[in-house]
Amino acid sequence: MKRIVDWIFTVPFLIAFGLTLAVFEPIARVARLFGLRPMEITMGVMQWVLLGVFRICGTRVKVERSPAVKSRTGYLIISNHQSLFDIPIVGGLLFSNYPKYVSKRELGRWLPSISFNLQHGGNALIDRGDPQQAKQAIHELGEAAQRRNVAVVIYPEGTRSRDGKLKRFRYGGALELMEAAPDLEVLTATIDGSWELLRYKAYPIPFGTRVRIRFGDPVARSPDEDRRAVLQAAQREIEATLEEWREA
Repeated sequence: MKRIVDWIFTVPFLIAFGLTLAVFEPIARVARLFGLRPMEITMGVMQWVLLGVFRICGTRVKVERSPAVKSRTGYLIISNHQSLFDIPIVGGLLFSNYPKYVSKRELGRWLPSISFNLQHGGNALIDRGDPQQAKQAIHELGEAAQRRNVAVVIYPEGTRSRDGKLKRFRYGGALELMEAAPDLEVLTATIDGSWELLRYKAYPIPFGTRVRIRFGDPVARSPDEDRRAVLQAAQREIEATLEEWREA
């Protein structure tokens, strides 16, 4: 019975999700003609709309946000990663921070709106088989984020956790970002439950999934900081938050 209910709501959800991506791509293409910021606003609106689309399948997103997190401010966001849906969730919640992403190059093709945004929206598309290209792309992203005062999201796990368990952190990309953007504060984000949305690879989407996300206190930067220690502290914060939620 549960699976039948899931499918009843999955079909309209997938239709609405796909239509949203399809409708916003031509809007983003036109907006891009007037500059990067109009396109960023368009993509922000799209991700905000997608937050509403999730309600079709009963998804509830509970947000905990430190009052120290400011709008229209650049951050280096260190987050765990459970689902492709993490991107519109974070993008919709941090609309005015215009978050950018470090993404694998393959996502820069074939996906309406998403691929166009990754290619032309100031993100970093990396080739995992070419460490030098990846390092340069991440460094350039960090420099641009600091110059434009926008946020950057990086997932040190390197790939999605399909069962919600935190994977081993790889610090290389995050360290490169910290070097390139020494003035941007580090913001830890923890998300849980989004992996369940794709438990069955979207066929169907489990109805009534609860997703939680917490944005911690921004960590100020200093010239003599131990960057690896800052990232290790972020990892411990994510681990502690996940443990806290799952024990509740």
